[in-house]
Amino acid sequence: MNANISKAVTRVDAEAKSTGAAKYVSDLQFPGLLYARVLRSDRARATILEVHVPPLPEGYFFINKNDIPSGGTNEVLMIKKDWPVFADGRVRYIGEAIGLVVGPDRQRVLEILKGIEVVYEDLDPVFTLEEALALKGGPLYGDDNLYADYHLVKGDPDAAFDAADQIIEDEISTGYQEHIYMEPQGVIGTLEEGKITFYASSQCPFYIRKAVAHCLGLSPDEVRVKQAVTGGAFGGKEHFPDVMATPVAVAVHKIGKPVQLVLDRIEDISFTPKRHPSTTRFRTALDKDGKIIGMDIDVQINAGAYESCSLVVLQRAIFSSNSVYDIPNVKIRGRAIATNNVPSDAYRGFGAPQGLFAVEMHMSHLARQLGVDELAFKERYFTEKGGVTVTNGKIKEDVKLPEMLQKIKEASDYDRKAAEYSRGALRGIGISIFNHGSGFTGNGEQAIIKGLVTMRGRRDGKADLLVSNVEMGQGLQTTFRKIAAQVLGLPVEDVGYDNPDTDRVPDSGPTCASRSIAVVGFLVQECAKKLKAAWKPGEMVEVSHRYAPPPGLEWNQDDLQGDAYPSFGWGINVVEVEVDPVTYEVSTKGIWSVFDVGTAIDERVVEGQAHGGIIQGLGYASLEKLEAVNGRFRQHTMADYVIPTSMDFPSIHNQLVDNPYPYGPFGAKGAGELVFDGAAPAYADAVQWAIDKPVDRIPVTPEYLMEVIEG
Repeated sequence: MNANISKAVTRVDAEAKSTGAAKYVSDLQFPGLLYARVLRSDRARATILEVHVPPLPEGYFFINKNDIPSGGTNEVLMIKKDWPVFADGRVRYIGEAIGLVVGPDRQRVLEILKGIEVVYEDLDPVFTLEEALALKGGPLYGDDNLYADYHLVKGDPDAAFDAADQIIEDEISTGYQEHIYMEPQGVIGTLEEGKITFYASSQCPFYIRKAVAHCLGLSPDEVRVKQAVTGGAFGGKEHFPDVMATPVAVAVHKIGKPVQLVLDRIEDISFTPKRHPSTTRFRTALDKDGKIIGMDIDVQINAGAYESCSLVVLQRAIFSSNSVYDIPNVKIRGRAIATNNVPSDAYRGFGAPQGLFAVEMHMSHLARQLGVDELAFKERYFTEKGGVTVTNGKIKEDVKLPEMLQKIKEASDYDRKAAEYSRGALRGIGISIFNHGSGFTGNGEQAIIKGLVTMRGRRDGKADLLVSNVEMGQGLQTTFRKIAAQVLGLPVEDVGYDNPDTDRVPDSGPTCASRSIAVVGFLVQECAKKLKAAWKPGEMVEVSHRYAPPPGLEWNQDDLQGDAYPSFGWGINVVEVEVDPVTYEVSTKGIWSVFDVGTAIDERVVEGQAHGGIIQGLGYASLEKLEAVNGRFRQHTMADYVIPTSMDFPSIHNQLVDNPYPYGPFGAKGAGELVFDGAAPAYADAVQWAIDKPVDRIPVTPEYLMEVIEG
């Protein structure tokens, strides 16, 4: 292994994926395989009165809640368990699963599905945050429609507002975003050696195991999950595979044959979770010199019909609502609100993009109203080592924002362009500054996940890495091998790391939350050190290493106070645009980025993450319009839900700043979500420069610009 951990190597999975040799869920074949399709609700909120199923041909089955075995439960166990496996008397969103039709011929399954009649009694649905808070139609969840209601206080915001010379109010909103992973959702359930076994395209095989065991009334050891090659996820395959696998498990248990459930693209876009839409309201107190002395922030996210992971998404959203700015007095309220829309769930960034977009645009709007330079205004409030976060934790690492800012200014020629581009002249340059915490929020790693990594030294001198984290396109099969190989002094190809199998690997935690490299990668490094010390030539030895929090962290989960994250990645993005005065279409003329991800484990992998994340973020900012109308997504194909292609944006000029973190592998921190976070606010900032009017929501479509410009 080359001594420089950052030097790029050939990706381990490159050949199989580029040649088509890789086998995805839909490629897998089993004797007697049956195919399933979901009977879904076409009502957003209703009571089910009757379900009329036509006579079924031999070998075809209709599976519903009545088929859950004795001792099982009609619940999908995620963080909470409010989402049913099958609708039980009521439905809460369009697309909710009522039953499965299962059989050997796909076309016949579809015909049977179309012949089923569901009789409903409609109830009054709620779709908007305002309707939900007004309890239209009666509470959908609890007595207030709030899955979570958080309150944070830093300093003395009441005193700050009492002393304010002026108070500026602002409202920022973000929309839905669809994942559009290359491979749609898919699972296969079967019986192997008498055990319920799943092959899944997912991020979290142990999540599936837990959910299936709970549904069927089994112990987790009675369920096995084998990770299939996974064609993208972006958070969309964190929890929803549990929703897919549990009804299939009921079918396999009843029928005793393998069952495949793979969604087509329209079904996937129409009925799977999306990024949470958000509305953030600011009241900012300023003194007579225009200095920020306090903020009052209200964050609301549309969580949809079931909770899933919304409370954790909300936590990261509110923790991100001051981002890189150390404001002395802050009051934050955050609410995850139940509606009759398709449930919202994890998406790359996990709440941070919503919070970061809001605070970046608000800081820009404040500077505009005060008549001062936006970037200089932001710089005044940059946090630094020892700075206090909104959860009253401390920034424990060096903060290299000044160095990063200088780099990106030089790369983008920012100062010259900012001086030359007149406001409202239809050409603009925008900038965003942001950070992203690595790993699970608060005490999630030590109290809930408790990640464990195992390594095995073989007699032939090669080593095996046993972890539950999955390769989903982000390069983990390469970077994990590199970490272990570097410690052991082996070639990368001599470290084995197969797709996880819950019967073979320990639970090192889910593949999400920018934790794979920053947290699990460190466990791999430390486990490899143990193996190196214990392994003798010609012997087989196995060692393990469990997560322990870095020293000096303090966290109180009850009141969300302390160090929410052990480390942060940092980023600055610059985007340059031009607005067509006739069509209001926006052309992006330049994209620049600088990131601090500690030490890059593989520069090419990080570069790929940066390019993909920025383009995905620019799609969120500009093209990806997804409207929910009466609980149904108006855009539901790849013809009307538009994602960026290589023709939509110019080349990205990216730089990395080295800032090693002592409790990351070789100094690495999280990168996979950070690289998404800053593109949208930089783009929106550039557009508002070009039109000389504030932008307060995304996506920034030509129709929206027409409203803003023409009033």
